[in-house]
Amino acid sequence: MNQTLLLELQTEELPPKALVKLGAAFANGIANGLKARDFLDADSVVTAYATPRRLAVAITHVRATSPDKTIRDKVLPVAVALDKDGNPTAPLAKKLAALGFPGLAVADLERAQDGKAESFFYTHTAPGSTLADGLQPVLEEAVAKLPIPKVMSYQRPSGETVQFVRPVHTLLALHGAEVVPLSLLGLSAGRSTLGHRFLSDGQPFDIEHADSYAEQLESRGKVVATAEARKESIRAQLLDKAGDDQVLMPEALLDEVAALVEWPVVYECRFEDAFLAVPQECLILTMQTNQKYFALTDAAGKLRSRFLIVSNLATDDPSAIVGGNERVVRPRLSDAKFFFEQDKKKTLASRLPQLANVVYHNKLGTQLERTERVTRLATALATRLGYDTQLAERGARLAKADLLTDMVGEFPELQGIMGTYYARNDGEPEQVALAASEHYQPRFSGDALPSTDTGLVTALADKLETLVGIWSIGLQPTGEKDPFALRRHALGVVRMLVEKRLPLGISQLLADAAAVFAGQAGFKDPTQEVTVFMLDRLRGLLRERGFSPNEVEAVLAQNPDRVDDVVQRLEAVQAFAALPESASLAAANKRISNILKKNEEALAQAGAVDAALLQDAAEKTLYASVQRVQPDVDAAFARGDFAGTLKTLAQLRDDVDAFFNDVMVMAEDAALRNNRLALLSILHRMMNRVADISKLAA
Repeated sequence: MNQTLLLELQTEELPPKALVKLGAAFANGIANGLKARDFLDADSVVTAYATPRRLAVAITHVRATSPDKTIRDKVLPVAVALDKDGNPTAPLAKKLAALGFPGLAVADLERAQDGKAESFFYTHTAPGSTLADGLQPVLEEAVAKLPIPKVMSYQRPSGETVQFVRPVHTLLALHGAEVVPLSLLGLSAGRSTLGHRFLSDGQPFDIEHADSYAEQLESRGKVVATAEARKESIRAQLLDKAGDDQVLMPEALLDEVAALVEWPVVYECRFEDAFLAVPQECLILTMQTNQKYFALTDAAGKLRSRFLIVSNLATDDPSAIVGGNERVVRPRLSDAKFFFEQDKKKTLASRLPQLANVVYHNKLGTQLERTERVTRLATALATRLGYDTQLAERGARLAKADLLTDMVGEFPELQGIMGTYYARNDGEPEQVALAASEHYQPRFSGDALPSTDTGLVTALADKLETLVGIWSIGLQPTGEKDPFALRRHALGVVRMLVEKRLPLGISQLLADAAAVFAGQAGFKDPTQEVTVFMLDRLRGLLRERGFSPNEVEAVLAQNPDRVDDVVQRLEAVQAFAALPESASLAAANKRISNILKKNEEALAQAGAVDAALLQDAAEKTLYASVQRVQPDVDAAFARGDFAGTLKTLAQLRDDVDAFFNDVMVMAEDAALRNNRLALLSILHRMMNRVADISKLAA
């Protein structure tokens, strides 16, 4: 009979950051094990439950007994099973005994072709197993494979030592309303569990039926069984308590807090307004990181002196809870205020010599040496772009100085942000101050790019120096490992080149970056490999933005050095691909490419097209059409009208088709053949100025 299966391990408090992953792994391990043993049907639904004190799973439509199976076992090759007289051999008797069929005769076996030889087979029915027999190994395997951060050893009351992430108090196993006789970690399965540590009466209670688990746990035990339900309850309560203010709710913080409580209740707390003089990023980070609190801002994004907490206790008088949390947060905010005031006593510039004591990498020197390289590179980039070189030099030189401040020492996540505050306090120009934070941008996919010229060149310099330097010492990304975030750095560079429309070639950028390592012991210039790496990141970026692989390859197959107009070229390719003439021209271009590639030597000798050697009407017409549209193509391309360039080419479709239908390119006469190759070469260059449209051919 099919019923819902429920399994629960009731534990001490589980590690919150690992809870959701543990719950999912436990549920999937049980479900996959039962599926492999044919206890589930097509309609089975798996629900994972995870609270601070339990891992559980409910699976619907679980069979009480797995179906009988018809099994066809290969016994032995006939040549081994029978002697030369056709009598059974000793190996046959031994094999049948090993299979559990010692009494079988040869007549009971099936003789069938097995590859090039014949073998004996035996077909029999294996009876299904009970759920208890099938579930016991599944449970053991699922628990053994849990992604436990750190295993804990503990003793059962019987004296038996067992291991799990936290001590387990009860094992619950129900199939419908019946207990499934299982054992694990020194426990025997039953039907009882415990509710909330404080809000329930503290007594074990029985789950009546597997289907009533979540409802009973909530009504009797004051426990919300799923992490997602607790998370959404927290989100709704936070929004309600925030009122007209904005509540800062990072998903990671919501997940962690949902893993800390079984019955979430949100309360409002406050701190003294005097702390608002501290940069709000510091206050927000200390509340979120150290206390798991939710900060509030007004509509303009300015921090409020009230904040929200999530408690595991529901009470009509939360004053003790609120007061306790306000007392706890005050020293944290005081520390942040102290760090800020102390840091302001020293300028960022005065901290620079200390960077010589901070090792960047043992093969690439100190942070001071790295700062000098980034500064030289940022200044060179500012010169190329016509930006203020003095601002670029100053911004790049001070960008890493806040690493030596007390605040960043306490909260590394604030590096750059604090540099901007301290630079402003020191009276530095605003672009220099912003460069301290903007040079880290973009920090992640979709992050904003630097808003200032100084921030932009400092960000480019920082990422290019990292790419070239780290790659040069053999630490490029391999497989899933990218400890220096080179993929992110490369993607940041190409995003800035593309989105800021920077007229800079990748080759020159990497050459400038390699130049700052001149004299570095053991430096091996990796620019060729890094170029390929950056173009691969650009391919991925463009595909994410909705361009098809063929469209992307049409533009990038030519390995463009400058990519500031790559989006405009792709948009032109998209517009061209929508034209009725595009498929024919793309196919023709692919054919021309193949012809020219096979005849490179002849093409080198061909020279210009000699109109006197044009014989067939189709080639004369094509030549005339090429001559006619060439000025329009050149003019459109020169003004950056890539769509117009490709649309102009569409006029050539009929003439190109007629040429390939009527003209033998590879004529026996060498002069005639070379002249036709020269004509195709002109056409090929004109067709591929914007993109290699042959890549659009199916």
